[in-house]
Amino acid sequence: MLQLRYVLRCGAGLSAIGLGLLTATSIPASENLIEPGQWKVTSTTVINGVVQPSQAKGRCISPEQAADIAKTFGPVSGTINSTCDAPDIKTTERKLTWRLTCRGQLDADVAGEFNFDSPQHYTAMVTSQGRMAGALISDVKTGLEGERVGDCP
Repeated sequence: MLQLRYVLRCGAGLSAIGLGLLTATSIPASENLIEPGQWKVTSTTVINGVVQPSQAKGRCISPEQAADIAKTFGPVSGTINSTCDAPDIKTTERKLTWRLTCRGQLDADVAGEFNFDSPQHYTAMVTSQGRMAGALISDVKTGLEGERVGDCP
């Protein structure tokens, strides 16, 4: 039995497709796009056209995590019977984009776009599609909004 899951390291769990190796580019610490501290992350997910209830979760972001957004907000993989390419990760000014593709028993295409509009706020969209034997079995779109709410406990 093939297990499908995708875990996004931005405070919200997301059911979809399992993923992998992270080769990230870093932005120098002097140019942190977000502030360390306690964050509220609200996710809104649509799975195969069905809107799921929004969820809000807290997350403490350390100074080290704030200094490396590609690692902090990049994909994490865990596939069975599939091989994933190294993620394509790009950072430009106030944006992080990444894409990960996996091929095998499960073909997966997962992409994320994070817009850091201020050091205390970001929005993001993560999309994923999973196919088995060429047939679409999973189409997931998750919108995220992160807001810094204070210092970590």
